[in-house]
Amino acid sequence: MIWNEEFECMPAAEMKKLQSERLKKLASYVYSNCPIYRDKFDKIGIKPDSIRTIDDIQKLPFTTKIDMRDNYPYGLFSADQKVVKEIHVSSGTTGNPTLVGYTKDDIKLWGEVMARSLACAGAEPGDTVQNAYGYGLFTGGLGVHYGALEMGLRVIPMSSGQTQRQLKIMQDFKPKLITCTPSYALYMAEEAKDMGIDPKNGNWKIGVFGAEPWTEKMRGEIEAAWNMLATDIYGLSEIIGPGVAQECPHKDGLHIYSDVFYPEIIDPDSGEPVKEGQDGELVITTLTKQAIPLIRYRTRDVVSIQYEKCKCGRTSPRISKIKGRTDDMIVVRGINVFPSQIEHVLLGIDGTEPHYQIIVDRQQHQLDEVEVLVEVNSKIFSDEVKKLEALKRKIQKEISVVLSISAKISLVEPKTIERSMGKAKRVIDKRQM
Repeated sequence: MIWNEEFECMPAAEMKKLQSERLKKLASYVYSNCPIYRDKFDKIGIKPDSIRTIDDIQKLPFTTKIDMRDNYPYGLFSADQKVVKEIHVSSGTTGNPTLVGYTKDDIKLWGEVMARSLACAGAEPGDTVQNAYGYGLFTGGLGVHYGALEMGLRVIPMSSGQTQRQLKIMQDFKPKLITCTPSYALYMAEEAKDMGIDPKNGNWKIGVFGAEPWTEKMRGEIEAAWNMLATDIYGLSEIIGPGVAQECPHKDGLHIYSDVFYPEIIDPDSGEPVKEGQDGELVITTLTKQAIPLIRYRTRDVVSIQYEKCKCGRTSPRISKIKGRTDDMIVVRGINVFPSQIEHVLLGIDGTEPHYQIIVDRQQHQLDEVEVLVEVNSKIFSDEVKKLEALKRKIQKEISVVLSISAKISLVEPKTIERSMGKAKRVIDKRQM
C-alpha cells in the first residue's frame, strides 16, 4: 500500500522542482527567525536569495549535534515559543541533551510521514498495531502513535517493558503489527518461550523495528523467531523522530521521504558528496519543519543511497540499513571497527546467540585490548570444554579475518548479558582517551 502516492511516486523532475521551492523558503525562514543560522550564513557570506535550486544546498553550512547542545535549550528554534506545542528530549549521556520541538503543523507532518512508513511496511487501515516503543520524552512511542492514528490503525499503546504483559496482550488482542527495537523483539521471543508461548504462532505478520542499528543476520533471527516480516524504520529525534525512512516488503533499502527530508551522502572527512551507491555519512535537511528546522544536519550514520525506482512503485530515494556511525566507531590500534561488523560475524557462527557486548580497555602505556562477550545457546554451553574452546577459536579467527583485529573471546551462558527494553548497550569503552 502507498499512503501518499503524489509525493511517494513523484517523477524526479517534479520532485526536484518541489525541493528547490521548499529549500528557498527554508533558507529565508531560518535566516529571518533563527540568530544562530543567520550568523552561520553571514560567516560564509551566504544570503537566502543566493539559494535558487536544490543543487545550491551545498553552499549552505552543516549543522551538528554540538550546535544543538551548545545552543540548548531554545537557541536553534525558528518558531516563536508560543506556537511550539510539544517538546522532546534525547537520552544523551554527556553534556546537554538534544531538545526538539513541534508546532501543530509539525505534529501533523510527523503523523503523515509515520503513516507513510507504516503503510510502506504493509499496514492497512483497520489493522491493529502493538506499539512497544517507549512513550514520553523519547520520540519513538508517540511518533508511531501519531502515524497509526493518521492512517486509521487501532493502537495498543503498550510502551516498552512489562514483557510478560506485552506477550499476554499480543495473544489476547492479536495485533498484526509489532513496533519496538530489534533487540527487544528478540528478548520478547526468549521470554515467550520461557512462558510456554510459541512466538511463531500468532496473528502478527509485520514488525517495524528501529532506534538501533541491526544487521541482515539479526533480521533473519527475528523473522525465524516470530514468523513475521521484519522491516527497518529509520529516524532521529533531531530530524522529527521515527518516520524519516522505512523499508517496504521488498527490503531493498529504506525509502526516505525526500519531499520533506532532503538526503545527501558525504565523505565524513572532507564533507564532499560521494557517488551513488558508495558509503558515506547521511546528511539531512528538513525542508518543511517549522519549530526547529535543520539545514544539512550531520547524522553521523553511515549509509549508501540509490535513486532507482523501487519494485513497489515508489520513486523516493532509498538508503541502506545503517552500516555504522562515524561517532560510535571504535578505533582499535588505528583500525576503524563498527559494532555491527562484529555482530555480523557472530550471527554467522552456529551456536552463538544474537546477544553480545564489546569491552574496549587500555592499561597504562599498553595497546588497546578488545574483549567480546558472546552468549552461546544452552546446548553448546553444556558441551565439553574442548568444543567450547574450538568455538572460541573460530570466533576469534573470524573477527581477525574480517576486522583485522585481535580480540579476547569470552563465552557466557544464555541470558548472562543484560537485556534492554530500549537500545541495547553494545560497547563499553573503558579507555581514558
